[in-house]
Amino acid sequence: MPAAPNTSARREPEGFQGFPDDQEAGRLRHEYRRKVAPPFADRRRLSATSSMILLRVPGTGLEYRERVRRVIDALERPLTDGGKLVPYGVLSTESVTAATPLIAMAAREDLAYNLPRHMTPDRFPHSALVRDVILRALRDPLAASDADVLRRAAYAGRVARGGLPCWLHKVSGTAAAGDGAVGGAIGFVLSAVWQPLTDSLPRWWWTRRMTHQLIRPAWLSLRRGARWLGAELDEARGSADLFEILATVLDAQRAGLALDAGHPSHRAALQALELLLVQALLADLAVPPVGRLLPRRRRRTAAPVLLVRIPEDTRRAEAVERFLSACHAAGRTAASHLPVLIVVGRPSDTLLSALGNPVAGTLGQAADALRAGDGQPVLVPLDEEPFGRPGQDIARVDPRRFKLPWRAVHITAWGVVAALVLTPLAFPLGPGRESCVGGDDTVAAARTEPVRVRPAEWYEAAVGEITRQNARAEQYAAQGRTVRTVVWFSSEKPVDETDTLYDGTIPELRGVALWQRKLNDDAGSDEALVPLRVEIRTTGKAFHDAERSARKLVAEVRGGKRTGERQIVGVLGFEQSRKETAAALGVLGKARIPAVGTTATADEMIHNGDYRTYWPFTPLNKTEAGIEADFARTFPIVPRPGPAGGCAPADHAIVIQTPADLYSRGLAGRFRDSFEGEIDVLDYAQDADFSGAGADDLRFDSAENLADEVCRRLRESPGSLVYWSARAREFTAFINAMDHKGTCGDRDVTVLGGNDLTNVAQTGAFNDKHWLRLYFSGHRLPDTDPRAGTKTRDFADAYDRFVRTTTRGTDPWRQDGHAAVAYDALHVLSLATDLAYRDEHATPGAVLTALGSDSIRFDGATGYVSYHQGVNQPPADKTLVLLRQTAGGPVAVVACGAYRQGRTYTAHGEPCTA
Repeated sequence: MPAAPNTSARREPEGFQGFPDDQEAGRLRHEYRRKVAPPFADRRRLSATSSMILLRVPGTGLEYRERVRRVIDALERPLTDGGKLVPYGVLSTESVTAATPLIAMAAREDLAYNLPRHMTPDRFPHSALVRDVILRALRDPLAASDADVLRRAAYAGRVARGGLPCWLHKVSGTAAAGDGAVGGAIGFVLSAVWQPLTDSLPRWWWTRRMTHQLIRPAWLSLRRGARWLGAELDEARGSADLFEILATVLDAQRAGLALDAGHPSHRAALQALELLLVQALLADLAVPPVGRLLPRRRRRTAAPVLLVRIPEDTRRAEAVERFLSACHAAGRTAASHLPVLIVVGRPSDTLLSALGNPVAGTLGQAADALRAGDGQPVLVPLDEEPFGRPGQDIARVDPRRFKLPWRAVHITAWGVVAALVLTPLAFPLGPGRESCVGGDDTVAAARTEPVRVRPAEWYEAAVGEITRQNARAEQYAAQGRTVRTVVWFSSEKPVDETDTLYDGTIPELRGVALWQRKLNDDAGSDEALVPLRVEIRTTGKAFHDAERSARKLVAEVRGGKRTGERQIVGVLGFEQSRKETAAALGVLGKARIPAVGTTATADEMIHNGDYRTYWPFTPLNKTEAGIEADFARTFPIVPRPGPAGGCAPADHAIVIQTPADLYSRGLAGRFRDSFEGEIDVLDYAQDADFSGAGADDLRFDSAENLADEVCRRLRESPGSLVYWSARAREFTAFINAMDHKGTCGDRDVTVLGGNDLTNVAQTGAFNDKHWLRLYFSGHRLPDTDPRAGTKTRDFADAYDRFVRTTTRGTDPWRQDGHAAVAYDALHVLSLATDLAYRDEHATPGAVLTALGSDSIRFDGATGYVSYHQGVNQPPADKTLVLLRQTAGGPVAVVACGAYRQGRTYTAHGEPCTA
């Protein structure tokens, strides 16, 4: 239950001067308050990474110390009102004591002490354990290599913190005290049974649980993937005991700890311990995640805050700057997020170097960094003049508070759930009902009109941006920089709304433009980057002229006229798997010109001889079809007939393919091979081209006849789904025919399709089909999905800004994967060009070598990208999602692969492991 807000007026202490006021200080005060305690409805902002803000204070001596105190006081005042309003701490060299020899220890104590009632984070188990282990090693460096000593020290600290381990320890101690006085069988039982049961077993179990929480999950755990310590330490790659790993880590620092305090090795050892403790603290601060319905998650309504004071004396500032360096290093590698971290004082050149030499900015830029949360340090030199006059107060933060402990709400909620579950068991009400994956609703929305697309305008806007970025690249070339050219092959330019619905050209062009612009921006400060020009070449409707266009390009390259910034280093595009695009890749392969695909997924696309020049970017049909087949057979997606409702897995599949289409035939064939149930295959080709069809397949060139046949089979087998591997244009004709004829009656129809359906599905073309349940594959998570990574969300924001500033109308493809795929695919080719430039020359051959060098690894818009060394297959564990089209847009019902770094197909289980 939320508590009433405190509305009492705040009295400022005598001498309080407020935050130094300049023209941009108001923005920082506002963003600081919103970052610490955003509105309750907007608390998802708390999951964003915080930036480190460094406020450089002018002056020396007493004047410097007074100014630092003034800024710290102004930042601390909004966080307190007779007690903490949010978890926060004020750190300086005075925080270093015998009990807290590292600043990170003091940070942990400040954040954990006197917490606001009923607010999370409310536990700090990982940092407490690491603190106890480090303190034991600091007291006696020789003990650092003894896992048993560290284990006993850590467990003693856990006992001291109370709870069940404390009670068991007391019980065990009582038994041990009486052991000498009691003989015979009772004494034997006490010493041989009772003490191990209350002391050895709890300590063993606690050690095992901590190992699973810090290193690796238990085999029964629902959360897969390495924990924070297992992900950060090379020593934790095996399956060793936690304290054996910590002993190995601390033993490596033992020699340095034994040296004098001023020795470089001693400082390096302390830096390593500080980093380990900061990583543990960040892991604690990340629990629980923000939002959703669980009571404890809803209590995360404010961000932890650390205010750090840097003393003027360089030697005294060393401990503080060591902590700040550790925060920066941990923030770049840890899965958790930094707290709101504001540093006040005069950072040394050594600290600034460790922080990546942030460029000096303004308070307004610091405010922007707090809002954006990109994790990068921001340095703000404060002027002298504002300190000479009264400043401005920062309004007190007002996070949502609660009257009841979250555990009470948790127990009550589980009690209600248990009652709801047990009541039907005690009083049977009829057969059970299993909800459909992604919800029971169809794709129908209240708005029946689809989004109106503006093909010419949107296409020209994307091309115009690429033209502008080409001009920027040519300016770099004029300055003597190495610049190269990439050719993007697409089908014909969309000229009407119909063509636009069935073609990913516009979103892919937007993705290309966004990466090219980012590359040009970054190249301004990094001369190791090679700016790229992008040439757009159309190849006719459905890539009809792809092979001829490829031959023309090869002739240009071999003619020797493509030099300087116009020298071609690779090809991008071919977003559809067709006979024409496969033939074009064969031509490029013979000429040893590297090509990176976008959304072409047919296995046959990589079979272009032994050239290994084509590097697909998205999972192949065999992967996609296997996952979809397992999903259809094991997940409830087909509506049950009758009044009970609900859904069940499919026991029968009606597969519809276009046999002459490379993508369609390949996807359908691999689905047939993987699906464990009855299968009917229907061939559908509006142009009556049935080459490649099976001898016994039924053939249809009319959407109406196909609709009649599908409905007949659905009536015969109510547990059937329609598996659609044909193109989106054919799918729309089929859906319209089903709707016009109404031959399926009132029953809902489940369709599971490939990634070709994403464009048209997201335009709202089926929003009036109240009988359609549509699932299809995609190549990135929607940015609204809590599993989506930071880079995915960042790309969605950049895409939104681009569309908003360059076009009119409502964009239908905000959650479509085509733009993100093109963005990351050009990133791959760009990174390979950079590697080729460093090793020798940025030539096609060198780029091809770089693609197979095992060096193409990055976190991108579609997830983590990591190519296999020397094998031109899609990136390892490349993201593949199954989406359900709902009235509110696509919802991810299955997410497979590395949508974040460290995720794998195997770890996700079914259907990803199919």
